[in-house]
Amino acid sequence: MSEKKHRTVIVGAGMAGLTAAVYLSRAGHNVLLLEKNKECGGLLNSFNREGFTFDAGARSILNAGVIYPMLSELGIELEFLNSPVSIGIENEIIHLSPETGLDEYKRLLEKLYPDSIDDIEKIDSRIRSIMKDMQVLYAIDNPNFREQKDGAYLKQLLGWLPKFLPVLRRMSKQNEPVESYLRKLTSNQSLIDIIAQHFFKKTPVSFALGYFYSYTDYIYPKGGTGKLPNAIAQKIIEFKGEIKTETEIVAVNASEKELRDKDGKTYTYDSLIWCADLKTLYRILDINNLEAKVTSKILEQKELILSKRGCDSVFSLFVGVDMPLEEFSSISNGHFFYTPSRQGLGEIHWSELDSILENFETKSKEEILQWLERYCQLTTYEISIPAFRDLALAPESKVGLEISMLFEFDLLKKIEEANWYEEFQTEVENRMLETITNSIYPGLKDKVLFRSSSTPLSIAKIAGTSEGAIVGWSYLSEVPVVNNLQKIPSSVETPIPDVFMAGQWAYAPAGIPTAIITGWNAAQKIKKKKK
Repeated sequence: MSEKKHRTVIVGAGMAGLTAAVYLSRAGHNVLLLEKNKECGGLLNSFNREGFTFDAGARSILNAGVIYPMLSELGIELEFLNSPVSIGIENEIIHLSPETGLDEYKRLLEKLYPDSIDDIEKIDSRIRSIMKDMQVLYAIDNPNFREQKDGAYLKQLLGWLPKFLPVLRRMSKQNEPVESYLRKLTSNQSLIDIIAQHFFKKTPVSFALGYFYSYTDYIYPKGGTGKLPNAIAQKIIEFKGEIKTETEIVAVNASEKELRDKDGKTYTYDSLIWCADLKTLYRILDINNLEAKVTSKILEQKELILSKRGCDSVFSLFVGVDMPLEEFSSISNGHFFYTPSRQGLGEIHWSELDSILENFETKSKEEILQWLERYCQLTTYEISIPAFRDLALAPESKVGLEISMLFEFDLLKKIEEANWYEEFQTEVENRMLETITNSIYPGLKDKVLFRSSSTPLSIAKIAGTSEGAIVGWSYLSEVPVVNNLQKIPSSVETPIPDVFMAGQWAYAPAGIPTAIITGWNAAQKIKKKKK
């Protein structure tokens, strides 16, 4: 069964696919956007339960000079609320602001690690240097989304470029893992851990330490993060683009320029933008009947892509509690990074976890649960309370909490294969609640109305990402895609004829702004190709 031919087919309706589709449909292209799930948005979405709204993916959105200008250019009116961040370690909590946030963070570290004052001074100096670069990077609206450049903006742009280009060069060179970089500044492993465990393993230092600027640039769509992809999807329909959900692509024929979904329907294309999992593309790709030179390049890229891993994943606990908002607002802002102990994870998230994975068959449940207990007591949690930004997102006098921590996909996979996945999932939930109750929110576990959780395995199943990754490729080995800011326009190119890629798998380090920018660049490539 064959559907009508579309000039451009886009697979994956996350922020990259939505961006590419909205710009191409606005330009008059014949666009079909295919999504495996019932809803668009990918890792940016919201869901409701018993009167509570929860954010399934990102807890806030980084404007980054991208979100506001894109929506303005597309004529999308969406109300955004400020989403200030707090950071807490044990009972010490600070509230970040652009003016005083880093001063407060420095004082927090000095109070907790008084024997490392000189080291903290060096770390603070480095963070400030990176933050200055971030301020330049996001000083003006991203010029990609300003087709109508008025005189005032052009003047601003010309004044910005001489500052921007050196920043671009510096940041492109700062790819050293944050852990090893911090070891050059201090020998205090707890101090290293308490900073580095906010991030994925071996995150590039500029990306990691730059987050202290990003934390002050967070925004939140009124009604939940899912409002943003929904608004873009509506605009695609308005521009006469077509969106087809619950459509999983299981085969791509490069020579015939044809896709097939799991129900046997086929879709032909002139151009294809792949915004879904990149490993999946190369696994289902048929390259028969292509020229030998093209085939060789594709096979080389396939071998590289399939040899790499997705980055860290997360375990997220969603809890409805019978407690008034005031009991939480007296502690932190609605987006809260909290670490129960100044000790830091140490080797719990490195060699001890590796030992469990390598010797899983010889490990008892008790040994694994003992590791889990210590991990939950020492890791850093990302806690989000949607009702802080919008009271309508929870019933009166009640609160919904989203509590997340980094978690290893491979461990969950082995536990699933050992047939105690659901038991382990419950154990993780219990220990997360116990840790949070015994530290920052006394009495919380006794006020729980309901709870549910998502794991790296459920993320892999629902979002379709390899290893349940939430921001693309692992940094434990060299990433297989472009990771130089100067080359981001070329990151969307593939060796497959008339096929482009966009999203978290196309460029590293990734995130919502990256997904949008790569989606936009893929659309520009196709617009130029048509001309």
